[in-house]
Amino acid sequence: MPTPHAPDHPALLRASLDVITGNQAPSGAYPACPTYEVYRYSWLRDGSFTAEATSRAGAPESADAFHRWTAKVITDRAARIERLVTTVRAGQQPTESDHLPTRYTLDGDDTGDVGWWDFQLDGYGTWLWALTEHLTRHGRDATPYREAVRLTVDYLTATWATPCYDWWEEYREQTHGGTLGAIRGGLHAVRAAGLAEDTRCGHTIDAIDTLIRERGTYDGHLAKWLGSKQVDGSLLACLTPFGNVPADGPVAAATLHALELDVVQPGGGVYRYLGDTFYGGGQWPVLAGFLGWHYARTGRTDDARRELDWIAAQATADHLLPEQAPDVRLQAPRRLPEWETRWGPNATPLLWSHAMYLILADELGATP
Repeated sequence: MPTPHAPDHPALLRASLDVITGNQAPSGAYPACPTYEVYRYSWLRDGSFTAEATSRAGAPESADAFHRWTAKVITDRAARIERLVTTVRAGQQPTESDHLPTRYTLDGDDTGDVGWWDFQLDGYGTWLWALTEHLTRHGRDATPYREAVRLTVDYLTATWATPCYDWWEEYREQTHGGTLGAIRGGLHAVRAAGLAEDTRCGHTIDAIDTLIRERGTYDGHLAKWLGSKQVDGSLLACLTPFGNVPADGPVAAATLHALELDVVQPGGGVYRYLGDTFYGGGQWPVLAGFLGWHYARTGRTDDARRELDWIAAQATADHLLPEQAPDVRLQAPRRLPEWETRWGPNATPLLWSHAMYLILADELGATP
């Protein structure tokens, strides 16, 4: 199991980029974790943030490959998307199997029945955002992606209000703040870049804003799901990078305050949510990356560096980052053995953890 030690940023910066690019499949897909049996697939959410990291960190060709792979995954399912959109526009309710998968094999196939639920919407919005960031940053031609963007916009504008599993693949019956934030962030990005039809994106963005305002906040802060009083670590992405609410506005301030009270740890690290029991309910380097990213964007540089240091301190001696910080203030330590028995040790290396470390380091001016 990984043992926390003093940060070695130069080595971890180099290793993080090597871990990501070295494990990227020939297809362009990023496996969530190449050594963890049930994570040997590519999630669009994890992969999109991983592509954002390589786009920033001097390996834009790696991001190119991922975005080409994702575009093909989506265009290969054009008929499926068009059937679903037709069903929705006819006032009918699609079945869960009509929707696009949450994750794919590294060759771009559906994963099939592996005994694991497979319906989330957040990854598709996240991909629209990450693609736009990459194309803009490097002046790439958007033409090869326009059909995939159109299909994704069609899919999201038809399904955005459908309850689905959250970022953590839990609570299927709810409509989640983090999911709505990713969808809104993606639609806003392609609309602002002129990659998608303005009116349809605008109507959906307005509808999401209204729903969040009326049912997706509690006591002034964004909520874990509609009607909830809780917060969730995924809401950090609604602040930065998706910018669903103004960073200097009252909702962002109240959301950050609620997160700092409930899930942010004083010395660094962030829980997914209170009451989490997955692998004992530990702290996630991914979420520390999002928190540090928001701190960096809002002028709290020292706090951002604290999160960067904390992430680096979770790396193994050979510079691999885990999914969760090992044995550090677990919420439910008695639940850890059952997960280790079921699926093995904490997933390491998690490419998304390395990606968020690289993104935060870039925000603070450090590169591999």
